[in-house]
Amino acid sequence: MNSIINIVEIKHLKKYYKEVKAVDDISFKIKQGELFAFLGVNGAGKTTTIHIICGILKKDFGEVFIHGFNIDKDLDIIKPLLGIVFQNSVLDAKLSVIDNLRNKAYLYGIDKETVNQRIDYFAKKLDFIDILHRPIDKLSGGQKRRVDVARALMHLPKILILDEPTTGLDPKSRILVWKLINDLRKELKMTVLLTTHYMEEANEANYVVMMDNGKIVCEGTPQELKRQYANDFIYIYKYQNELINLLNNNKINFVFDNKGLKIKFTSSIEIKEFLFKYLSYIEDFEIIKGSMDTVFLNVTGKNLRDE
Repeated sequence: MNSIINIVEIKHLKKYYKEVKAVDDISFKIKQGELFAFLGVNGAGKTTTIHIICGILKKDFGEVFIHGFNIDKDLDIIKPLLGIVFQNSVLDAKLSVIDNLRNKAYLYGIDKETVNQRIDYFAKKLDFIDILHRPIDKLSGGQKRRVDVARALMHLPKILILDEPTTGLDPKSRILVWKLINDLRKELKMTVLLTTHYMEEANEANYVVMMDNGKIVCEGTPQELKRQYANDFIYIYKYQNELINLLNNNKINFVFDNKGLKIKFTSSIEIKEFLFKYLSYIEDFEIIKGSMDTVFLNVTGKNLRDE
């Protein structure tokens, strides 16, 4: 199994609820060790897809392979390979943090010494040592989220599935969670499947799939998507008057908005050529790179953050 490159492979996956096509014939692959991001508004089909991968939902059509195993035949083999952080916490509210973590680890047959070592490791990495003996229902939302992440990692899964993992986390906690995940990806070649509304998280992914109305509407690396669907801009705040005449004479389109003089470009090469030619007429400017927000808006007509 060590030779597997695509640790997840989905072929023509479908899940319908009467007239609602929750997942409508999607196919994709995830490479081992990759950070793979799903983007889409609520109801786009992301969570349904994840629930099928986890074996929570039955698919209507298609094939799902996890680490080379067919989910139709080998679900019992697949489940221990997965660690899952769901949108809603699955912690037992009446138990303490440490008992929640121990119970999860014991389900996988991990010995007591190893369990204690891992609890100590994750509690330090995610900064919850001081609440180990506190009941879950006495924790803040951010504390619960960090414990949820630790719980999903107790058995060191091959694939970590994160369904909106950092929603509601303060910036410090978000940094702690992502540092731990990135460290484990390097150390264990752990694969991460992420759904998120945070474009800065999607921007760090190796590969991004955008879904809308149950379908994949675009996919690629963040750089590829931004090149294809989002333009770069230069905002010029202070310039010599002669610049306007030169732009008009060379048929370079520009507009004035609330920031300044704005010019759109299709590539970084165009920006370099423009600055080489006109920089002597410009006193203050800023380059605005195309963003994943813009990609999503241009592809779907929807604003992901608003949704």
